[in-house]
Amino acid sequence: MLHLDFRTLILPIGIVRTVEVVLTCICFALAASAGIPNTATSHWAWCMFCWCFCCFTTLLIIVLEFTNLNTKVPISWEDFTMAFAMLATLMMVTIAIIYPTFFACPSCSRQIGASAVSWLCFGLYAAEVWLVHKRPGETSGFLTTVPGLLKILETFVTCIIFTSSSPAEYKEVPGTQWCVAVYSICFVFSLLIIFLTIAKLASIFPFSFDKAVISFNILAVAMYATAVVIWPLYVFDGNPRPNNCNRCSWDDLVVVTIMTIINFFVYTGDLAYSVKIVFFTYHGQE
Repeated sequence: MLHLDFRTLILPIGIVRTVEVVLTCICFALAASAGIPNTATSHWAWCMFCWCFCCFTTLLIIVLEFTNLNTKVPISWEDFTMAFAMLATLMMVTIAIIYPTFFACPSCSRQIGASAVSWLCFGLYAAEVWLVHKRPGETSGFLTTVPGLLKILETFVTCIIFTSSSPAEYKEVPGTQWCVAVYSICFVFSLLIIFLTIAKLASIFPFSFDKAVISFNILAVAMYATAVVIWPLYVFDGNPRPNNCNRCSWDDLVVVTIMTIINFFVYTGDLAYSVKIVFFTYHGQE
């Protein structure tokens, strides 16, 4: 039997989430009514996906807490809501930059409206992160630590890489195919670590989960180090920026290059901080 908790709708975090659902719907409706653009369709699809994903997931969280079903799911609910709020914050700030850059113009009222409302959504999701962090409840602690935050950032940056990369740019060259494999493998394992932590399944491993994460981080840093060199070497060699390029596919290659470098440093920082926690902090407490 469902127990309806109306208090969840009038608490500050409940009000913030309700407004998030409304505003993300407005963004989606404005962008959809403006039509599908002829250029930068992958960026347009990314923006539409983010608005839909954030709207649906926020609504799901509201329903589960309102019906008190969140207490029945076998996961760390506070970690889940924290992870989603941080991911949504990153998504919204990215959309608020990408969408007006590629699709807004002085006479495009709908695109300007969607861009402005996206900034409001970013502020609301950032406020939700703060409210979830301050709300009392059971947390596993992982997603409130620096490695947990970095894991979410790693997956998000990889999503931008996937959005900006086109098969036509990498499918013919083994070097760029290796880079895409690096992005994919590291993305899958980072998601798996987040899932195992939220689902409280890390304890089922017959070995140290923390040390397994460190081993993965070492491998990820080594793989990204190769991608940092190989990707620009292959995609820019003999491929200067076209004179008539106005936000063309060449610019996406630059975005992938920059995001690859950023993720390399993020994985490096993740490795350094994980080593510090496991081999120095834990051992110091013992």
